[in-house]
Amino acid sequence: MTIGLCGSHRTGKTTLAEDISQRTGIPFVKTSTSEVFKEHGLDPSKPMEFSKRLWIQHKILDAAEKAWNSSHGQFITDRTPLDMAAYTLADIQGSTEVDFGELEGYLGRCIRVTNAFSKLLVLVQPGIPLVYETGKAALNEGYLEHLNFLILGLCNDDRIKGTLLYLPRDITDREARVKKVVEVLDSLKAGIRPR
Repeated sequence: MTIGLCGSHRTGKTTLAEDISQRTGIPFVKTSTSEVFKEHGLDPSKPMEFSKRLWIQHKILDAAEKAWNSSHGQFITDRTPLDMAAYTLADIQGSTEVDFGELEGYLGRCIRVTNAFSKLLVLVQPGIPLVYETGKAALNEGYLEHLNFLILGLCNDDRIKGTLLYLPRDITDREARVKKVVEVLDSLKAGIRPR
């Protein structure tokens, strides 16, 4: 069972993935969007033209695929291609110049890679207190909500094949979050599809 945690930044996905890994023994594969931005001299909290956004998003997905491909067997990861698709879509506004063919190709790639790697998608919604960290994306609660709803929509795209678990926003306690995910994993192992 490969598990992908998805959701906007600053929702506790990495910490939760590490906790689930420790509880279940499923190896944790960390991805690092911040390192990819840094490697290419870009700041994730700053606006950028859309063609550059799409270019860096491909680099981020390349790095994540490399990390996931290096893992043998099941794993849990703190990010999915659906997150990457949402960040790309969030940058589009009414006046944004977009090559729709390139955008559609990228979104299709995100869906294919999600289906290849994630058998269980866990949507981690906003709710925990926000903590500023240098080099991380902006702490704008409206932006986090925007991303959350984009990811929610992407998770419900009929092309997504994995099982989806929504962590309710009122579950902010780390232990309660871990328990919920472990319960779903146990149900899936027993052949029971969770509701």
